[in-house]
Amino acid sequence: MLAALLVLVLAGAGLAVLRPGPVAGWLGSEATPSGATAAPPEPDPQAVLAGPDANAPLPSGAGIRAALDPLVRAAALGDRVHVSVADVTTGQALYGSGPDTPTVPASVTKLATAVAVLSARGPAHRIPTRAVAGANPGEVVLVGGGDPTLAVDRKNAFYPGAARLDDLAAQVRTALGGTAPTKVIVDSSLFSGPVFEPGWDADIPTGGFGAAITALMTDGARTDPARARRTAEETNHAADRVPDPDLTAGRQFAKLLGLGGSAAKVTRGTAPAAGAAGGPGAELGKVESLPVIRQVDIMISDSDNVIAEAMARQVALAKGKPGSFVGGAAATDEVLGGLGLPAGEISLADGSGLSRTNRISPSLLTDLITLAGNGSHPELAAIFGGLPVGGWSGTLDERYRADATRTGAGVVRAKTGTLSGVNAIAGTVTTADGRLLTFAVLTDRTQGSLDETRQALDRITSALAGCGCR
Repeated sequence: MLAALLVLVLAGAGLAVLRPGPVAGWLGSEATPSGATAAPPEPDPQAVLAGPDANAPLPSGAGIRAALDPLVRAAALGDRVHVSVADVTTGQALYGSGPDTPTVPASVTKLATAVAVLSARGPAHRIPTRAVAGANPGEVVLVGGGDPTLAVDRKNAFYPGAARLDDLAAQVRTALGGTAPTKVIVDSSLFSGPVFEPGWDADIPTGGFGAAITALMTDGARTDPARARRTAEETNHAADRVPDPDLTAGRQFAKLLGLGGSAAKVTRGTAPAAGAAGGPGAELGKVESLPVIRQVDIMISDSDNVIAEAMARQVALAKGKPGSFVGGAAATDEVLGGLGLPAGEISLADGSGLSRTNRISPSLLTDLITLAGNGSHPELAAIFGGLPVGGWSGTLDERYRADATRTGAGVVRAKTGTLSGVNAIAGTVTTADGRLLTFAVLTDRTQGSLDETRQALDRITSALAGCGCR
Protein backbone atom coordinates (compact mmCIF):
# COMPACT_ATOMS: atom_id res chain seq x y z
CA MET A 1 0.00 0.00 0.00
CA LEU A 2 2.81 2.41 0.85
CA ALA A 3 4.56 1.65 -2.43
CA ALA A 4 1.35 2.36 -4.35
CA LEU A 5 0.74 5.56 -2.39
CA LEU A 6 4.30 6.72 -3.03
CA VAL A 7 3.85 6.16 -6.75
CA LEU A 8 0.50 7.96 -6.82
CA VAL A 9 1.69 10.91 -4.78
CA LEU A 10 4.87 11.38 -6.77
CA ALA A 11 3.11 10.86 -10.08
CA GLY A 12 0.58 13.53 -9.19
CA ALA A 13 3.40 15.89 -8.31
CA GLY A 14 5.17 15.17 -11.59
CA LEU A 15 8.46 14.16 -10.00
CA ALA A 16 11.21 12.36 -11.87
CA VAL A 17 11.84 9.30 -9.75
CA LEU A 18 13.52 6.02 -10.59
CA ARG A 19 12.69 2.82 -8.79
CA PRO A 20 15.74 3.10 -6.53
CA GLY A 21 16.68 -0.38 -5.45
CA PRO A 22 14.86 -3.34 -3.91
CA VAL A 23 11.62 -1.61 -2.99
CA ALA A 24 10.04 -4.73 -1.50
CA GLY A 25 13.04 -5.10 0.76
CA TRP A 26 12.87 -1.44 1.72
CA LEU A 27 9.20 -1.51 2.62
CA GLY A 28 8.85 -4.97 4.10
CA SER A 29 5.59 -6.43 5.34
CA GLU A 30 6.69 -7.92 8.62
CA ALA A 31 9.88 -7.70 10.62
CA THR A 32 12.10 -10.71 9.92
CA PRO A 33 13.11 -12.76 12.99
CA SER A 34 16.69 -13.96 13.23
CA GLY A 35 17.31 -17.05 11.10
CA ALA A 36 14.39 -16.48 8.70
CA THR A 37 14.93 -17.29 5.03
CA ALA A 38 15.62 -14.17 2.96
CA ALA A 39 13.39 -13.38 -0.01
CA PRO A 40 14.98 -13.72 -3.48
CA PRO A 41 16.49 -10.50 -4.84
CA GLU A 42 14.36 -8.27 -7.03
CA PRO A 43 15.32 -7.51 -10.64
CA ASP A 44 17.37 -4.45 -11.52
CA PRO A 45 15.65 -1.12 -10.81
CA GLN A 46 13.46 0.19 -13.60
CA ALA A 47 12.04 3.64 -14.23
CA VAL A 48 8.40 3.74 -13.13
CA LEU A 49 7.53 7.44 -13.45
CA ALA A 50 7.96 9.99 -16.18
CA GLY A 51 9.63 13.26 -15.37
CA PRO A 52 7.86 16.62 -15.16
CA ASP A 53 6.54 18.06 -18.40
CA ALA A 54 9.60 19.57 -20.04
CA ASN A 55 7.36 21.90 -22.01
CA ALA A 56 5.56 23.35 -19.00
CA PRO A 57 6.44 27.05 -18.87
CA LEU A 58 8.58 28.29 -16.01
CA PRO A 59 6.95 31.05 -13.95
CA SER A 60 8.75 34.36 -13.89
CA GLY A 61 10.07 35.92 -10.75
CA ALA A 62 8.04 39.02 -11.43
CA GLY A 63 4.89 36.95 -11.92
CA ILE A 64 5.30 35.12 -8.63
CA ARG A 65 6.17 38.32 -6.82
CA ALA A 66 2.99 39.96 -8.07
CA ALA A 67 0.95 36.99 -6.84
CA LEU A 68 2.62 36.51 -3.46
CA ASP A 69 3.77 39.90 -2.18
CA PRO A 70 0.30 40.99 -1.00
CA LEU A 71 -0.34 37.62 0.64
CA VAL A 72 3.01 37.48 2.46
CA ARG A 73 2.11 40.79 4.15
CA ALA A 74 -1.07 39.37 5.73
CA ALA A 75 -1.41 40.53 9.33
CA ALA A 76 -2.17 37.00 10.57
CA LEU A 77 1.37 35.94 9.63
CA GLY A 78 3.02 38.49 11.92
CA ASP A 79 6.14 40.50 11.15
CA ARG A 80 8.62 37.64 10.58
CA VAL A 81 7.51 35.87 7.42
CA HIS A 82 10.25 34.18 5.42
CA VAL A 83 9.52 32.57 2.08
CA SER A 84 11.35 30.66 -0.64
CA VAL A 85 9.93 29.36 -3.94
CA ALA A 86 12.02 27.41 -6.46
CA ASP A 87 11.64 25.24 -9.54
CA VAL A 88 12.21 21.54 -8.80
CA THR A 89 13.53 20.62 -12.24
CA THR A 90 16.17 23.33 -12.52
CA GLY A 91 16.62 24.35 -8.89
CA GLN A 92 16.22 27.98 -9.96
CA ALA A 93 15.09 30.31 -7.18
CA LEU A 94 11.93 32.12 -8.27
CA TYR A 95 10.89 34.11 -5.22
CA GLY A 96 12.23 34.98 -1.84
CA SER A 97 11.32 37.09 1.15
CA GLY A 98 14.10 36.64 3.69
CA PRO A 99 14.75 33.23 2.10
CA ASP A 100 18.14 32.70 3.77
CA THR A 101 17.03 33.83 7.23
CA PRO A 102 17.15 31.04 9.86
CA THR A 103 13.66 30.73 11.32
CA VAL A 104 11.97 28.48 13.89
CA PRO A 105 10.69 25.60 11.73
CA ALA A 106 8.60 23.53 14.17
CA SER A 107 7.71 20.12 12.66
CA VAL A 108 8.98 21.07 9.21
CA THR A 109 12.30 20.03 10.80
CA LYS A 110 11.25 16.44 10.08
CA LEU A 111 12.02 16.95 6.38
CA ALA A 112 15.66 17.60 7.27
CA THR A 113 15.69 14.60 9.61
CA ALA A 114 14.18 12.40 6.90
CA VAL A 115 16.73 13.36 4.27
CA ALA A 116 19.57 12.91 6.75
CA VAL A 117 18.56 9.41 7.87
CA LEU A 118 17.75 8.22 4.34
CA SER A 119 21.19 9.39 3.26
CA ALA A 120 23.11 8.15 6.31
CA ARG A 121 21.37 4.81 6.87
CA GLY A 122 19.65 4.10 3.55
CA PRO A 123 15.96 3.26 3.00
CA ALA A 124 16.37 -0.48 3.68
CA HIS A 125 18.14 -0.22 7.04
CA ARG A 126 16.47 -2.05 9.92
CA ILE A 127 17.19 -1.42 13.59
CA PRO A 128 17.91 -4.53 15.70
CA THR A 129 16.61 -5.30 19.18
CA ARG A 130 18.66 -8.11 20.72
CA ALA A 131 18.57 -10.41 23.71
CA VAL A 132 21.87 -11.72 25.06
CA ALA A 133 22.90 -13.93 27.93
CA GLY A 134 23.62 -12.17 31.20
CA ALA A 135 26.52 -12.76 33.55
CA ASN A 136 24.62 -15.38 35.57
CA PRO A 137 22.58 -18.39 34.45
CA GLY A 138 19.00 -17.43 33.54
CA GLU A 139 19.74 -13.73 33.24
CA VAL A 140 18.63 -12.20 29.95
CA VAL A 141 19.80 -8.78 28.80
CA LEU A 142 17.39 -6.93 26.50
CA VAL A 143 19.51 -4.61 24.37
CA GLY A 144 17.77 -1.63 22.77
CA GLY A 145 18.93 -0.59 19.31
CA GLY A 146 16.74 2.49 19.08
CA ASP A 147 13.63 1.07 17.39
CA PRO A 148 10.67 3.27 18.48
CA THR A 149 8.13 1.08 16.68
CA LEU A 150 8.93 -2.16 18.54
CA ALA A 151 5.69 -3.85 19.67
CA VAL A 152 4.84 -6.28 22.44
CA ASP A 153 2.68 -8.50 20.24
CA ARG A 154 0.83 -8.40 16.94
CA LYS A 155 -2.65 -7.84 18.39
CA ASN A 156 -1.91 -4.63 20.25
CA ALA A 157 0.88 -3.17 18.10
CA PHE A 158 0.49 0.53 17.30
CA TYR A 159 2.68 0.36 14.18
CA PRO A 160 1.58 -2.33 11.69
CA GLY A 161 4.29 -4.83 10.81
CA ALA A 162 6.60 -3.79 13.64
CA ALA A 163 9.17 -6.09 15.23
CA ARG A 164 7.73 -7.80 18.31
CA LEU A 165 8.91 -8.77 21.77
CA ASP A 166 6.86 -11.97 21.73
CA ASP A 167 8.92 -13.13 18.72
CA LEU A 168 12.10 -12.30 20.59
CA ALA A 169 10.91 -14.07 23.74
CA ALA A 170 10.20 -17.23 21.74
CA GLN A 171 13.76 -17.15 20.37
CA VAL A 172 15.18 -16.69 23.86
CA ARG A 173 13.24 -19.62 25.29
CA THR A 174 14.54 -21.84 22.49
CA ALA A 175 18.12 -20.63 22.96
CA LEU A 176 18.04 -21.20 26.72
CA GLY A 177 16.83 -24.76 26.33
CA GLY A 178 16.27 -26.19 29.77
CA THR A 179 17.52 -23.10 31.62
CA ALA A 180 14.67 -21.10 33.12
CA PRO A 181 14.84 -17.29 32.80
CA THR A 182 15.36 -15.68 36.21
CA LYS A 183 15.86 -11.98 35.52
CA VAL A 184 15.70 -9.37 32.75
CA ILE A 185 18.32 -6.63 32.55
CA VAL A 186 17.54 -3.66 30.32
CA ASP A 187 20.43 -2.18 28.34
CA SER A 188 19.40 1.13 26.78
CA SER A 189 22.89 2.60 26.84
CA LEU A 190 23.02 3.15 23.08
CA PHE A 191 21.32 6.52 23.65
CA SER A 192 22.90 9.03 26.00
CA GLY A 193 22.20 12.46 27.44
CA PRO A 194 18.84 13.85 28.56
CA VAL A 195 15.67 12.02 27.55
CA PHE A 196 13.88 15.35 26.97
CA GLU A 197 15.46 18.17 24.96
CA PRO A 198 16.00 21.28 27.15
CA GLY A 199 14.43 23.54 24.52
CA TRP A 200 11.09 21.74 24.61
CA ASP A 201 8.10 23.54 26.09
CA ALA A 202 7.30 22.41 29.62
CA ASP A 203 4.08 20.67 28.61
CA ILE A 204 5.58 18.47 25.88
CA PRO A 205 6.62 15.54 28.13
CA THR A 206 3.03 15.27 29.39
CA GLY A 207 1.07 16.61 26.41
CA GLY A 208 0.86 13.36 24.45
CA PHE A 209 3.01 14.39 21.48
CA GLY A 210 6.43 13.69 22.97
CA ALA A 211 8.03 11.05 25.17
CA ALA A 212 11.22 10.22 27.01
CA ILE A 213 13.63 9.19 24.24
CA THR A 214 15.35 5.93 25.17
CA ALA A 215 17.07 3.29 23.05
CA LEU A 216 14.50 0.71 24.13
CA MET A 217 10.76 1.32 24.05
CA THR A 218 7.59 -0.24 22.72
CA ASP A 219 4.93 1.43 20.58
CA GLY A 220 6.51 4.86 20.79
CA ALA A 221 6.21 4.74 24.62
CA ARG A 222 2.39 4.76 24.46
CA THR A 223 0.69 3.47 27.60
CA ASP A 224 -2.18 1.86 25.68
CA PRO A 225 -1.15 1.36 22.05
CA ALA A 226 -4.34 -0.43 21.00
CA ARG A 227 -6.50 2.43 22.24
CA ALA A 228 -4.10 5.01 20.79
CA ARG A 229 -4.43 3.33 17.40
CA ARG A 230 -8.24 3.47 17.56
CA THR A 231 -8.33 7.12 18.61
CA ALA A 232 -5.40 8.45 16.55
CA GLU A 233 -7.51 10.56 14.21
CA GLU A 234 -9.68 12.18 16.87
CA THR A 235 -6.71 12.94 19.13
CA ASN A 236 -4.42 14.07 16.28
CA HIS A 237 -2.08 11.24 17.30
CA ALA A 238 -1.69 12.42 20.89
CA ALA A 239 -1.51 9.65 23.50
CA ASP A 240 -0.43 9.11 27.10
CA ARG A 241 3.21 7.96 27.35
CA VAL A 242 5.00 5.91 29.98
CA PRO A 243 7.62 7.75 32.07
CA ASP A 244 10.35 5.07 31.72
CA PRO A 245 10.00 3.47 28.28
CA ASP A 246 13.02 1.17 28.66
CA LEU A 247 11.97 -0.31 32.00
CA THR A 248 8.39 -0.68 30.76
CA ALA A 249 9.66 -2.65 27.75
CA GLY A 250 11.78 -4.79 30.06
CA ARG A 251 8.78 -5.62 32.25
CA GLN A 252 6.71 -6.50 29.19
CA PHE A 253 9.52 -8.78 28.02
CA ALA A 254 9.87 -10.39 31.45
CA LYS A 255 6.18 -11.21 31.43
CA LEU A 256 6.52 -12.84 28.00
CA LEU A 257 9.36 -14.95 29.43
CA GLY A 258 7.10 -16.09 32.25
CA LEU A 259 8.54 -13.88 34.97
CA GLY A 260 5.30 -12.02 35.61
CA GLY A 261 6.71 -8.62 34.75
CA SER A 262 7.74 -7.99 38.35
CA ALA A 263 9.70 -4.75 38.76
CA ALA A 264 12.07 -6.59 41.13
CA LYS A 265 13.10 -8.90 38.29
CA VAL A 266 13.81 -6.05 35.83
CA THR A 267 16.73 -3.67 36.29
CA ARG A 268 18.88 -1.43 34.13
CA GLY A 269 22.38 -2.53 33.24
CA THR A 270 24.72 -3.24 30.35
CA ALA A 271 25.20 -6.35 28.29
CA PRO A 272 28.36 -8.39 28.91
CA ALA A 273 30.91 -8.40 26.13
CA ALA A 274 30.33 -11.33 23.79
CA GLY A 275 32.49 -14.29 24.72
CA ALA A 276 32.34 -18.01 24.17
CA ALA A 277 29.29 -19.52 22.52
CA GLY A 278 26.59 -19.98 25.12
CA GLY A 279 28.43 -17.86 27.67
CA PRO A 280 27.72 -14.35 28.95
CA GLY A 281 27.05 -11.92 26.11
CA ALA A 282 26.04 -14.64 23.64
CA GLU A 283 23.12 -13.66 21.45
CA LEU A 284 19.90 -15.43 22.36
CA GLY A 285 17.69 -13.77 19.77
CA LYS A 286 17.17 -10.75 17.56
CA VAL A 287 14.30 -8.97 15.83
CA GLU A 288 14.57 -6.13 13.34
CA SER A 289 12.50 -3.00 12.92
CA LEU A 290 10.42 -1.69 10.10
CA PRO A 291 12.82 -0.39 7.43
CA VAL A 292 13.83 3.24 7.59
CA ILE A 293 11.74 4.07 4.51
CA ARG A 294 8.58 3.08 6.37
CA GLN A 295 9.57 4.86 9.56
CA VAL A 296 10.22 8.03 7.56
CA ASP A 297 6.83 7.75 5.92
CA ILE A 298 5.08 7.42 9.29
CA MET A 299 7.18 10.21 10.78
CA ILE A 300 6.12 12.65 8.07
CA SER A 301 2.50 11.61 7.54
CA ASP A 302 1.65 11.43 11.26
CA SER A 303 4.22 14.02 12.39
CA ASP A 304 5.47 11.39 14.83
CA ASN A 305 7.91 13.15 17.14
CA VAL A 306 9.21 10.02 18.83
CA ILE A 307 10.13 8.38 15.54
CA ALA A 308 11.77 11.64 14.47
CA GLU A 309 14.02 11.68 17.52
CA ALA A 310 14.91 8.01 17.00
CA MET A 311 15.77 8.70 13.35
CA ALA A 312 18.01 11.62 14.32
CA ARG A 313 19.91 9.31 16.64
CA GLN A 314 20.33 6.81 13.82
CA VAL A 315 22.01 9.59 11.85
CA ALA A 316 24.29 10.24 14.83
CA LEU A 317 25.23 6.58 15.19
CA ALA A 318 25.88 6.24 11.47
CA LYS A 319 28.29 9.18 11.66
CA GLY A 320 30.09 7.93 14.76
CA LYS A 321 28.53 10.45 17.15
CA PRO A 322 26.74 9.92 20.48
CA GLY A 323 23.12 8.79 20.24
CA SER A 324 21.81 11.95 21.86
CA PHE A 325 20.00 15.16 21.00
CA VAL A 326 23.34 16.90 20.54
CA GLY A 327 24.82 14.05 18.51
CA GLY A 328 21.76 13.78 16.27
CA ALA A 329 21.70 17.50 15.56
CA ALA A 330 25.42 17.64 14.76
CA ALA A 331 25.24 14.59 12.53
CA THR A 332 22.22 15.94 10.63
CA ASP A 333 24.11 19.17 9.94
CA GLU A 334 27.09 17.12 8.72
CA VAL A 335 25.02 14.93 6.40
CA LEU A 336 23.12 17.86 4.89
CA GLY A 337 26.37 19.73 4.32
CA GLY A 338 27.80 16.65 2.61
CA LEU A 339 24.83 16.68 0.24
CA GLY A 340 25.78 20.19 -0.83
CA LEU A 341 23.07 21.96 1.17
CA PRO A 342 23.92 25.23 2.93
CA ALA A 343 24.69 23.86 6.39
CA GLY A 344 25.22 27.40 7.67
CA GLU A 345 21.48 27.97 7.31
CA ILE A 346 20.44 25.20 9.71
CA SER A 347 21.02 24.87 13.43
CA LEU A 348 19.20 22.07 15.21
CA ALA A 349 18.67 20.97 18.77
CA ASP A 350 16.41 18.01 17.99
CA GLY A 351 15.07 15.96 15.09
CA SER A 352 11.34 16.51 15.59
CA GLY A 353 11.02 20.29 15.61
CA LEU A 354 9.61 20.49 19.12
CA SER A 355 12.53 22.67 20.22
CA ARG A 356 12.15 26.41 19.85
CA THR A 357 15.91 26.74 19.51
CA ASN A 358 15.89 25.06 16.08
CA ARG A 359 16.56 27.33 13.10
CA ILE A 360 16.23 26.53 9.38
CA SER A 361 16.09 28.91 6.44
CA PRO A 362 13.28 28.58 3.87
CA SER A 363 15.83 28.35 1.04
CA LEU A 364 17.54 25.37 2.67
CA LEU A 365 14.17 23.61 2.74
CA THR A 366 13.46 24.29 -0.93
CA ASP A 367 17.01 23.20 -1.79
CA LEU A 368 16.44 20.02 0.21
CA ILE A 369 13.12 19.25 -1.49
CA THR A 370 14.64 19.94 -4.91
CA LEU A 371 17.50 17.55 -4.14
CA ALA A 372 15.03 14.84 -3.12
CA GLY A 373 12.85 15.38 -6.17
CA ASN A 374 15.18 15.97 -9.10
CA GLY A 375 16.32 12.35 -9.40
CA SER A 376 19.95 12.96 -8.43
CA HIS A 377 19.48 11.12 -5.10
CA PRO A 378 16.64 8.64 -5.64
CA GLU A 379 16.93 7.26 -2.12
CA LEU A 380 15.73 10.62 -0.80
CA ALA A 381 12.44 10.49 -2.74
CA ALA A 382 10.91 8.58 0.17
CA ILE A 383 10.20 11.91 1.85
CA PHE A 384 7.34 12.53 -0.58
CA GLY A 385 5.31 9.39 0.18
CA GLY A 386 4.12 10.67 3.55
CA LEU A 387 3.54 14.31 2.68
CA PRO A 388 -0.03 15.36 3.55
CA VAL A 389 -2.13 16.39 0.55
CA GLY A 390 -4.20 19.59 0.63
CA GLY A 391 -7.85 18.90 1.41
CA TRP A 392 -7.26 15.16 1.49
CA SER A 393 -4.87 13.73 4.08
CA GLY A 394 -2.86 14.21 7.24
CA THR A 395 -2.49 17.67 8.72
CA LEU A 396 -3.86 19.19 5.49
CA ASP A 397 -7.04 17.11 5.52
CA GLU A 398 -9.30 19.93 6.70
CA ARG A 399 -7.47 22.71 4.90
CA TYR A 400 -7.79 24.09 1.35
CA ARG A 401 -11.58 23.88 1.49
CA ALA A 402 -12.46 27.58 1.59
CA ASP A 403 -13.17 29.40 -1.67
CA ALA A 404 -9.95 31.43 -1.36
CA THR A 405 -7.78 28.30 -1.07
CA ARG A 406 -9.66 25.63 -2.99
CA THR A 407 -7.19 25.68 -5.89
CA GLY A 408 -4.61 24.12 -3.58
CA ALA A 409 -6.77 21.08 -2.78
CA GLY A 410 -5.19 17.92 -4.14
CA VAL A 411 -2.31 19.93 -5.56
CA VAL A 412 -0.36 21.14 -2.53
CA ARG A 413 1.67 18.42 -0.82
CA ALA A 414 3.45 19.65 2.24
CA LYS A 415 4.76 19.12 5.77
CA THR A 416 3.32 21.54 8.28
CA GLY A 417 4.75 22.79 11.55
CA THR A 418 3.01 24.37 14.52
CA LEU A 419 4.09 25.66 17.91
CA SER A 420 2.45 28.52 19.74
CA GLY A 421 3.41 31.62 17.73
CA VAL A 422 5.14 29.48 15.10
CA ASN A 423 3.58 28.23 11.85
CA ALA A 424 5.33 26.73 8.85
CA ILE A 425 4.63 24.81 5.68
CA ALA A 426 7.02 23.37 3.09
CA GLY A 427 6.50 21.03 0.16
CA THR A 428 5.59 20.95 -3.51
CA VAL A 429 2.88 22.41 -5.73
CA THR A 430 2.10 22.11 -9.42
CA THR A 431 1.14 25.36 -11.14
CA ALA A 432 -1.85 25.77 -13.46
CA ASP A 433 0.61 25.38 -16.36
CA GLY A 434 1.94 22.08 -15.01
CA ARG A 435 5.25 23.29 -13.59
CA LEU A 436 6.41 21.60 -10.39
CA LEU A 437 7.58 24.08 -7.75
CA THR A 438 8.83 23.73 -4.22
CA PHE A 439 8.02 26.25 -1.50
CA ALA A 440 8.71 26.95 2.15
CA VAL A 441 6.90 29.55 4.25
CA LEU A 442 8.11 29.97 7.85
CA THR A 443 6.70 32.36 10.43
CA ASP A 444 7.80 32.48 14.05
CA ARG A 445 6.02 35.57 15.36
CA THR A 446 2.40 35.08 14.35
CA GLN A 447 -0.31 37.33 15.70
CA GLY A 448 -3.65 35.95 14.52
CA SER A 449 -5.59 32.90 15.60
CA LEU A 450 -4.35 29.52 14.46
CA ASP A 451 -7.15 29.27 11.88
CA GLU A 452 -6.41 32.73 10.52
CA THR A 453 -2.70 31.98 10.26
CA ARG A 454 -3.27 28.69 8.48
CA GLN A 455 -5.67 30.36 6.05
CA ALA A 456 -3.03 32.98 5.30
CA LEU A 457 -0.42 30.30 4.63
CA ASP A 458 -2.85 28.36 2.46
CA ARG A 459 -3.61 31.43 0.35
CA ILE A 460 0.09 31.69 -0.51
CA THR A 461 0.40 28.11 -1.67
CA SER A 462 -2.99 28.18 -3.40
CA ALA A 463 -1.87 31.24 -5.34
CA LEU A 464 1.04 29.21 -6.68
CA ALA A 465 -1.30 26.38 -7.63
CA GLY A 466 -3.76 28.67 -9.39
CA CYS A 467 -1.48 30.76 -11.58
CA GLY A 468 1.06 30.38 -14.33
CA CYS A 469 2.76 33.43 -12.81
CA ARG A 470 4.43 34.44 -16.05
